[in-house]
Amino acid sequence: MRIGLLTDGGYPYATGESRLWCDRLVRGLPQHEFDLFALSRSADQEQQGWVRLPDRIGRVRTAPLWTHEEDTRHPGRPRGLTGRLATGLGRSYGRRDRRCFTAHVTALVEAVRAGTETGPESGGADAGAASGLFADGLYGLAELARERGGLRTALRSETTVRIVESACRAPGTGRTVHSATVPDYLAFTAELERALRPLSLDWYDEDGLGAVDLCHAASGGAAALPGLLAKRFFGVPLLVTEHGVPLRAHYLAAPGAELGAPVRALLANFHGLLASEVYRQAALITPGNTHVRRWQERFGADRAKLRTVYPGMEAERFGAVGEGDDDGGPGTVVWIGRIEPAKDLIALLHAFAEVRRAEPEARLRIFGAPAQGAESDTYLAHCRALAAQLFPDEAADAHAEGDNPVTFEEIGGPEVPDLAEAYAAGGVVVLSSVVEGFPISLVEAMFCGRATVSTDVGAVVEIVGGTGLVVPPRNPRALADACVALLRDPERRARLGAAARARALELFTVDQNLAAFRGIYLDLVGQAPARWSSPADPRDPAGPPRPFATPPEAHVLGALPPEPVSAGARAPRVPSWAVAAEAVCAGARGAGDGDA
Repeated sequence: MRIGLLTDGGYPYATGESRLWCDRLVRGLPQHEFDLFALSRSADQEQQGWVRLPDRIGRVRTAPLWTHEEDTRHPGRPRGLTGRLATGLGRSYGRRDRRCFTAHVTALVEAVRAGTETGPESGGADAGAASGLFADGLYGLAELARERGGLRTALRSETTVRIVESACRAPGTGRTVHSATVPDYLAFTAELERALRPLSLDWYDEDGLGAVDLCHAASGGAAALPGLLAKRFFGVPLLVTEHGVPLRAHYLAAPGAELGAPVRALLANFHGLLASEVYRQAALITPGNTHVRRWQERFGADRAKLRTVYPGMEAERFGAVGEGDDDGGPGTVVWIGRIEPAKDLIALLHAFAEVRRAEPEARLRIFGAPAQGAESDTYLAHCRALAAQLFPDEAADAHAEGDNPVTFEEIGGPEVPDLAEAYAAGGVVVLSSVVEGFPISLVEAMFCGRATVSTDVGAVVEIVGGTGLVVPPRNPRALADACVALLRDPERRARLGAAARARALELFTVDQNLAAFRGIYLDLVGQAPARWSSPADPRDPAGPPRPFATPPEAHVLGALPPEPVSAGARAPRVPSWAVAAEAVCAGARGAGDGDA
C-alpha cells in the first residue's frame, strides 16, 4: 500500500512538531511504502536540514510556507510580487478566469466574514450556509489553480484586497471586522495567500498525490489541505491525525501576533471553517486524546469518524528507573519541562513554600530544557529571583555553608546526564501548568513508576486515570496539600507509582500506536471504492464507483482477459499495491514461455 504522508513544519526536517512520531510510524510499518509531502515553516527549519530517512520512503516533495520571494510551484522562478501589492490579475488571465477567480474569492471571503456570527458550534442553517460557501470558494480556487498553474500573484492582487474590503464593510458585519482599515485589508490578504499556498503546488497529478492509496495528514490545517484536494481530484481517502489542535494553537498565539484585531478575527474564522471542512471530508479522524477530540467535535467532526489513538512513546529508556526499587529522593519533589509562563512555575514555588512549612526537609529540583528566546530567559530569571526571595540560603549551624532547597538544573549536566535520571531524582513528580495539550513529561514520569501531582488541564485526567493526584490549576494551596500527602505516605506513593507505570505501558507505548494504525490503514483502503480516472465505472459510465471492482484474479497467474472498454472511456487505474503483482506475474509467464 502506498501512503501519502502530509506534514506541516515537521518531518522530514530536523526540527518541528510530530517529527519523532512520523519517523516511528514510517519505520514501524515496513509493509507499506510512504511518499512524503512536507510543508516547511521557516528559513531556519530549511537550513537545519532533514533527518535520515528510511528506505521505504519513496518520494519526498517539499514546499515553503514562509517565503514571499519565490513561487512554490517553481522555487527557482522569482515572482513580480515581492513585499508589494500586485495591481491586477495579470495578462495570463482571460475574461472567464477573471470572473471565476472573483466569484470564488468572494464566496470564500464572505464565508470567513460571516464566521463570527455563524460559528460551527451554533449548528444552525446559517452555519451550514457559511460552510457551504467556504467549500465552494476553496475548491473553485483549487480548480482554477490547477488549470492556471498557481494563484499566488492573483491572491495578493488588488482585486483580492477590494473583495476583502467590500466584505468587511458589508451590512451585518461584526463590530471588530467592520472596524478594519486599509492596513488590515492588506495584512489579511497576505495571510490568506499564505494559508492557501498549498492550492498552487504541483502535487496534484498522477505522479504525485494521485498515485497514493491513502493520504495521512499528521495534523489538521495546512497539512490536511493537500489531502482535501487529493480526495477532490482523485478520490483518495483522507486520514487526519491530531495530537494537538492547530486551531487552538492559533487562538492562543493570536493575541501576541503583530496583527490588528480585525485580521485576527478573520484568520480565526478562516481556520475554523477550514478545520470544519477537513473534518467533514476525512474518512477517519484520530485524535491523540479526548481533549483534542472535544475540540474536533465542537468544529463539526462526526463522532462516528473519531477514533482516539494515543501517541506512542519509547518506554525502554525509562525501564531501569521504573523497574528499580530505588524511590529516588523520598523528600524531593521534581519538576521537568520547558521553562515558560504556561508552566506556571510561580505557583509551584509558592506551593513549595507551603510544603516546606509542613515538611522542613523537603527539596524541589527543577529540571528545564535549555532556554530558547528572550521570553524564556526573562521568565527563568524571574523564577530564580522569586526562589531566592522565598527560600533564603539555609545553614545547619554558624560554621556551615548555606544551601537553597530549590535548585534550577539543565538536563545533560554533570549530576543529571539524561532524562531518566532526572525522574529518578525524586519521589514525587509535579506538573503545575495552566495550559497543556498532551503533557509528555507526565507520561514519562509514569513510565518511571513515579507518583505524580498534576493540575487539571488539557488531557491530564485522561492520562493519569486515577494513578495520581490532580488539583485545580492556579491553586498553590491545593498543589502543596497534594505534595505533602504523598511525601508523608511512602506506601501510597509506591502504590500509585506502580499503577501509573502499568497504565502507561498499556496505553502509551510505540507498539500500541503502530498496531492501531496498521489496522486503520487496512480498514480505510478496504472500504474505499475502486478509483478510476473518471468518477464512474468505465464499464458503466452512468453508475457509481464499485468497491473491489477489479477482481483479485486479475493480478495472479492465469488472469482473466480484461473486459472491453467502451469507446472514449479511459482504462481503469491500477492500484499501487497491484502493480508489483502484475510485474511478478508477467515475469513468471515470460519465464515459463522460455522454458517451453
